[in-house]
Amino acid sequence: MIDPDTGGLRTPLFDLHTELGGRMVNFGGHALPMRYGDGTVAEHRSTRTTAGLFDVSHMGIVELHPADGGELGGAATWLEQCVPGSIVNLAPGRMRYTLFTTAAGGVLDDLIVSNLGSHLRIVVNAVRTEADLDMLRRANGGSDDGSVRIRVRTDLALLALQGPAAAQAVARWAPAAADLAFMSTATMSIDGVECEVARCGYTGEDGFEIAIPSSEASHIAQLLLGSADVAPAGLGARDTLRLEAGLPLVGHELTETTTPAEAGLGWSIPKRRRAEGGFPGADIITAQLTEGPLRRRVGIAAEGRRPIRDGAALTDANGHEIGMVTSGGFGPSVDAPVAMAYVATAHSADGNELFAHGRKGPEPCRVAPLPFTEHRYWRPA
Repeated sequence: MIDPDTGGLRTPLFDLHTELGGRMVNFGGHALPMRYGDGTVAEHRSTRTTAGLFDVSHMGIVELHPADGGELGGAATWLEQCVPGSIVNLAPGRMRYTLFTTAAGGVLDDLIVSNLGSHLRIVVNAVRTEADLDMLRRANGGSDDGSVRIRVRTDLALLALQGPAAAQAVARWAPAAADLAFMSTATMSIDGVECEVARCGYTGEDGFEIAIPSSEASHIAQLLLGSADVAPAGLGARDTLRLEAGLPLVGHELTETTTPAEAGLGWSIPKRRRAEGGFPGADIITAQLTEGPLRRRVGIAAEGRRPIRDGAALTDANGHEIGMVTSGGFGPSVDAPVAMAYVATAHSADGNELFAHGRKGPEPCRVAPLPFTEHRYWRPA
């Protein structure tokens, strides 16, 4: 259903958001809460100290099934023609971050691939879902039934529970969740509802993403919010959290004109894929990974208290333009302005002094190491 106030598609949690006082906005064609009554800063800080619950049902959930009852390895091999990550060695119950790349070496989208045993599940960004599906269908002979069977899961909602109290909150209802390692997933029952519980997220904190039948989404969300350590959080906090964590965002740090090497994502492309190629833009991407790109994604720290905003040009001390800010704002956890940018490689060393040009003139800043806050993903000893 389209929400008449925002013009966005309502998620299964829309009524709960409004009951909780969410300020609803149109984000990527969906009606989602920007913030609740206590505001973005409070939601950010509670996620860092306890746990925040986010509605991420706008993300695209797509399953790839082997055609004609074949082996999963065939679907994994097929997917490797679309991504530079290694999928054929992804073990059941494990997840992998990778990218959809273009023939020119750019980034169409970033995604998570999960091996659910009988099939692969991919989670893609809402604003790129249709473009991703179009690309997958072209690779699949122009349909949903070809070398693989493509199934779009519009019947599922997706919750992200993030923060140091997340594991305890989920384990209250699904004890096995506490034993999941980072980037692992398993099917579990939460109060009698079968859910896919994955230990991952995009805040830099320990946490989970939980896929739930849409009809049960509000019920499960309210169970989790019943914990004293869990509070609802909106899009504003999700953005400031990922920015502090130095995590790139599609449409900002990741675009069709930026490459994995420029974005600092070479770690997601293993040696085998670099050597074999076979994915879109392989020659361009592997050459940049070998020789080094002409520009790089970096952190930017302002010298003052005024945030540096998206789109601000960056110059050196002589006024020569050497880059542009792609994401910027105020980091509540570090209590300072934080930003990410692309700058010429010659100017990308930590501590390099620059100037950001906004509406109020040039502001002194410097290249800063990423992330701004330590990642706290949970991995067993």
